[in-house]
Amino acid sequence: MTKQQTLRIALAGGGAFGAKHAAALRRIEGVELAAVVSSSPESGRRFAAEQGVARAAADLDEVLAMDDVDAVVLATPTPMHAAQTLACLAAGKHVQVEIPVAASLPDAEACVAAAESTGLVAMAGHTRRFNPSHQWINRRVRAGEFALQQLDVQTYFFRRSNLNALGRQRSWTDHLLWHHAAHTVDLFAHQTGSPIVQANAVQGPVHPELGIAMDMSIQLKAASGAICTLSLSFNNNGPLGTFFRYIGDTGTYLARYDDLVTGEDEPIDVSGIDVSLDGIELQDREFVAAIREGREPNASLAQVLPCYRTLAGLEQQLAAAPVIA
Repeated sequence: MTKQQTLRIALAGGGAFGAKHAAALRRIEGVELAAVVSSSPESGRRFAAEQGVARAAADLDEVLAMDDVDAVVLATPTPMHAAQTLACLAAGKHVQVEIPVAASLPDAEACVAAAESTGLVAMAGHTRRFNPSHQWINRRVRAGEFALQQLDVQTYFFRRSNLNALGRQRSWTDHLLWHHAAHTVDLFAHQTGSPIVQANAVQGPVHPELGIAMDMSIQLKAASGAICTLSLSFNNNGPLGTFFRYIGDTGTYLARYDDLVTGEDEPIDVSGIDVSLDGIELQDREFVAAIREGREPNASLAQVLPCYRTLAGLEQQLAAAPVIA
């Protein structure tokens, strides 16, 4: 594909993240949002109208049969990710799947194998790699100006009922380990440039209706010697989101999504790090660029697979631990 050709991308998923991807793709030159798929034909038509897209497909199979669709972005429920990724690759479509790639290691490995056999661009939505705040840290690490000693992360939400980011009822249940912890597990290895060699986890009581642990604590150690402490909760009724404290040999930095400050709360200007401050847009730009340039993208399925190996090990630890109801 040449840089002059229009890249036609279909979007599966009409929820909160689907809307974010739709907005991001509209800002990328030479990209056409060719079709959308949602949970039902009615919601698909509504989402298409909201996003100004001409076609609303009844299901993903309909999109995969379209000759004028080059690639697909999957912003669908987690249980669908692996099967839909495999379907996209089998249909000859480049694919970007939102985090997590899968909810099991065998499924993640199957997706990586399919990507390798087809030679198509297959990328995961590990957005933290693209947020300018984290890119700023990464560049200092790569330049030898900052050696990470400890990463302290808090991922806090208030989800005692099964609602999505828009406050709407979900048809599936989110997961602290396979979804939210995946962001930090991958980011820690990416920022240190070093594989994770030790991982431990404990979790709190399992919710009687949702069937998931609502609180979790994870410890990681990289081969470089750096450590990470991750606290996660769906019980937190306070400031929501994920907050990162980078402690290193030459400074301390706090990242709150796209904002970055020093340990003394002095703002750091990250506006010049990339063409946008929107991590989703930067993620989508990388997907588009990799397709156009015929190269492996940052956050390819192969690059993030070690994260899912770590998650699988943590899941085994938690399964072997006594269950607290």
